[in-house]
Amino acid sequence: MRNTRALAAAGAAVAVLGVAAPAAVADGGRVPNPSNIVALPSVIARGGQLTITVDGCPNGGHATSNAFERTNLTPVSGGNDAGGGGNDAGRGGIDVGRGGNDTARGTATIHQDARPGSYDITVHCSGRSLTRPAAFTVIGGVRGGIGGSSATGATPTDMAIGGSLVAAAVVGSGVFWMRRRAEKRI
Repeated sequence: MRNTRALAAAGAAVAVLGVAAPAAVADGGRVPNPSNIVALPSVIARGGQLTITVDGCPNGGHATSNAFERTNLTPVSGGNDAGGGGNDAGRGGIDVGRGGNDTARGTATIHQDARPGSYDITVHCSGRSLTRPAAFTVIGGVRGGIGGSSATGATPTDMAIGGSLVAAAVVGSGVFWMRRRAEKRI
């Protein structure tokens, strides 16, 4: 019975050390790897501003893509970034549940002439790089003013469909009116 208790206590001690040792070794003297690239919003129009957040980038770095110029990433201070702290050029972002101490963030402006489609983001931090394929999607710009669409107008097919619908409505209304008029005479 005593041997069983001693064996159980020794096993528990080995288990505790086995769990704690990798965490202690992993923290000391390692070079962080960039990970978890998040681009918000994930769908953006040309000329819009994209916020890029990267974990494992405690000293900052930069992000590149074919859709925007090289963008600097600055470290997010502490766990609470509600005041902006100058990290996003005064945008006042909030640290969305990430580590805080090893997170970096930057804001990129999408090129006005960017082609619609998916784009990759490559992040460079602490001498290491990470690429997230299809990190965000650029959609065509929207023209303001009357209509708000980016098309130039109705095509001949659109005109033919619209004209036939109007003609069908006129004929249907005429038939309905003639039938109602005939019913009143009887």
